[in-house]
Amino acid sequence: MFLGGGIVGWNLLTAKADPVAEPACTERRVETGEALTPNLVQVNVLNASGRAGLANRVSINLQRYGFLEGGIENSESKIPVDHVAIFTDDPEDPMVQLVAQQFQVAPQIVAPDVAIDSKGVTVVVGPSYTDLNPTPPTEIAATRPVDVCVPLAEL
Repeated sequence: MFLGGGIVGWNLLTAKADPVAEPACTERRVETGEALTPNLVQVNVLNASGRAGLANRVSINLQRYGFLEGGIENSESKIPVDHVAIFTDDPEDPMVQLVAQQFQVAPQIVAPDVAIDSKGVTVVVGPSYTDLNPTPPTEIAATRPVDVCVPLAEL
C-alpha cells in the first residue's frame, strides 16, 4: 500500500498541468449617450512611412493619452497614406471618431485593403505624419451602443 501510494504520488507530482484557457478581457457595453473614454479603446498602429519605429512611438504616445496598446506593425497596404489614416469599414463607429480626434492632422478614414485586427481601431501613419493633437478630447458621447473588450489586469 505504501509503494502504491508512492507511485501515485510521484505520478501526480510529475504530471503536466492542463492549461486553463482564461479570457483575455471582459466584454463591456457603452450605451448610447454614455461616455466613451480612451481606456476602453485599443489602438493598433501600422507604419507606412519608412521611418523605423514610428508606429511604436505613435502607439506609446496614444497610450499616454489613455488608449489601450494594440498591435504594432509595418503596413502592407497599397493605399497611399500621407499623414495618418484610420482603416475601418465603419466610419461612424464612436471608437473611430474618438481616435480620429487625437491627431493634429485629421486622418483619412478609408476601407482597408489588408486584414486588420477586429479589436479596436487601426491607425496607419505615413511619411508626413507630424504629431498628436496637444489638447484632444478625453471622451465622447457614444452615438450608438459600443461593445468593448477591457483587458483583465493580472494581479
